[in-house]
Amino acid sequence: MVKSMMEEHQKSLDFLSNQVSELTNKVLLLNAEVLKKKNTDPFIHRPFQTHGFDCSDIKNNFGTISKAPSGIYIIQPEGTQFSFEAFCDMDYRGGGWTVLQKRIDGTIDFQRTWLDYMEGFGELSGEFWLGLRKTFCILNQKNTSFMLNIALEAEDGSQAYATYDNFWIEDEKTSFIMHVGRYFGTAGDAIRGYKKEDNQNAMPFSTYDIDNDNCYPSCFFNGTKVNSCSQHNNKSGWWFSQCGLANLNGVHRVTRGIDIAGIQWDTWKENNSIIKIKSASMKIKRTHYPFYK
Repeated sequence: MVKSMMEEHQKSLDFLSNQVSELTNKVLLLNAEVLKKKNTDPFIHRPFQTHGFDCSDIKNNFGTISKAPSGIYIIQPEGTQFSFEAFCDMDYRGGGWTVLQKRIDGTIDFQRTWLDYMEGFGELSGEFWLGLRKTFCILNQKNTSFMLNIALEAEDGSQAYATYDNFWIEDEKTSFIMHVGRYFGTAGDAIRGYKKEDNQNAMPFSTYDIDNDNCYPSCFFNGTKVNSCSQHNNKSGWWFSQCGLANLNGVHRVTRGIDIAGIQWDTWKENNSIIKIKSASMKIKRTHYPFYK
């Protein structure tokens, strides 16, 4: 009798133990879901496991629930077969910006080959170039259009921006020819410049090892004979045109402590002098209205 009672008691304890274990697991799972929804993942350098076509798509999907934070997300543009990490700026001018390029402190070398600029380089949490192939995939989704924002900061801390609607690039066969629409901003339209030969709109991308800059066999820029705009700009890659007034990928003059062209947006001036730029970024966002408010 006693033995039978002890066995029944043990079965009851085992059952309760299993129930407690199951409840504990459920609590842990619920806690993980709460942390995920609140975006309080303790591993702050790990990308959020949130998929969207681009950062605008992610913002639109999460906007009705809660504000998605700025950070690294995994995106897969519509019509592509692969996903990749991208930095989404969810704070700047309404959020939803996919960052294509960021210059901050000169820790990343932007003097790179064609392959580097095509595939991308740097650290998404700091300075980087997303890559021409990835940028092409984002910009060429069906039934979408994008605006480009150039945000600039001077050595003295002053800021300016340039925005272009209907921004897109062609594919690798054309060397990623760039197209921009209407300009709006405070930094000036450096992509089109002042003269016909300054105009970088509808120009292919160039690097020091793949030259598409209209300087064949040479051209004159600011009175200097130039054979390669990339070489003239310390082996940086850009949509050069003889060589133009914009180049956000030049050597970071502030940290390198050298007097060279550096990061260029030569239509941004004060007292008729070109502003020396400390930091810059390129961001794109789906266009739902002509310009952000």
